[in-house]
Amino acid sequence: MLAKQKKISRKEIKQDTMVTLYYKFVAFFTENKKVISISAGVLAVVVIGFLIFNNARNSANEAANYALTRVMKIYSAGAYQQAIKGDAGSKIMGLEQIVKEYGSSANGEQAKIFLANSYYFLKKYDLAMKSYDDYSGGSDYLKAAALAGQAACYEAQNNAEKAGDLYMKAAKVSSENVLTPQYMLYAGINYMNIGKNDEAREIFHAIKKDYAKSAYTREVERYLSLVE
Repeated sequence: MLAKQKKISRKEIKQDTMVTLYYKFVAFFTENKKVISISAGVLAVVVIGFLIFNNARNSANEAANYALTRVMKIYSAGAYQQAIKGDAGSKIMGLEQIVKEYGSSANGEQAKIFLANSYYFLKKYDLAMKSYDDYSGGSDYLKAAALAGQAACYEAQNNAEKAGDLYMKAAKVSSENVLTPQYMLYAGINYMNIGKNDEAREIFHAIKKDYAKSAYTREVERYLSLVE
């Protein structure tokens, strides 16, 4: 009778694999010592370069955060032109300069949305759309806001079809965004205004079904009566 085979645990398999890899590495290092020593020097330069870049990026993000916090007081007061240009007397950097200097950082990307909003409120729609379109950050919320901002610009220029398309695109970025039903409602209204009643009706019903608890659902009934 054969002896009962011992079951090897995952931990032991992992340890054995690590040991095997270790000896393979030692053998490879011994055979290629000269080449590896040169490669290690190159690798060190690459690593150091990455660390410098990463630290600079973090520093830029912190600087953008500080500048954005200061200018937001002006923005919140509705002084949009001043928010764009800043206040030299108080050494407050404007949104335009924040984007120019720190636009690739997370907070710099956020500044692009506030800059675009400022242009929009000043009815400078072309500049607003350019700034909204320039957003390339990782936030789904801001990505949707950038698309909805472009939609609002087209809406203000009486291009309801393009506005509706962009509002729907904003709505599709994330179903978890609390503003998604609002974007859908605006899309439906724009489609309705150009006679696309089937598309509008479908959107209004989708809001009722998927966002029943949203405040925007109450408005849907009013618009549904116009397209049914």
